[in-house]
Amino acid sequence: MNDSLTEAEKRFLLRVAREALESAAQGNALPPLDFSALTPRLKADGASFVTLTLQGELRGCIGALQAYQPLAEDVREHAIAAALQDPRFSPVTALELPHIQIEVSRLTAPRPLEYSTPQELLARLTPRVDGVILTDGARRATFLPQVWTQIPDPQDFLSHLCAKMGAPSDWWRKKPLQVSVYHVEEFHE
Repeated sequence: MNDSLTEAEKRFLLRVAREALESAAQGNALPPLDFSALTPRLKADGASFVTLTLQGELRGCIGALQAYQPLAEDVREHAIAAALQDPRFSPVTALELPHIQIEVSRLTAPRPLEYSTPQELLARLTPRVDGVILTDGARRATFLPQVWTQIPDPQDFLSHLCAKMGAPSDWWRKKPLQVSVYHVEEFHE
């Protein structure tokens, strides 16, 4: 990412995410953002994922693959969604708040990854760097680059991503899929 956030911008986004998380879990209204206090990067459209963990285990993760609103607002929106709307988990409770860690991933724009064979697809991926999006018609799934630490083998990575998409795990070997990659700038509390 060629326009990295400053440490102050990262701290600001983590604070915004924490405030949104706490407001959502406690059922309180979120105060409006003061856009006059935001830096140009925080005002610019940006795509983010917010990941919540509890004692090292995933507790929620929601985000956007395409930028459509100011980055600061995107982080707030996805912090709330990760807390309350991740279908894999029940909503975060106020009792969990002190134990939840927040991670923010700021995404680059996805770019198509052209390939001809399953072997070429494997060769073109960069483990631990590429976030990957698989699309097959109306089905789509993504793994952030951080998932490589849990699934380091590219074949397993693609198989798990196919399963997440609702397809057979070996679908990437049998059918040409639309593949895109992106990178992230990740930071956490």
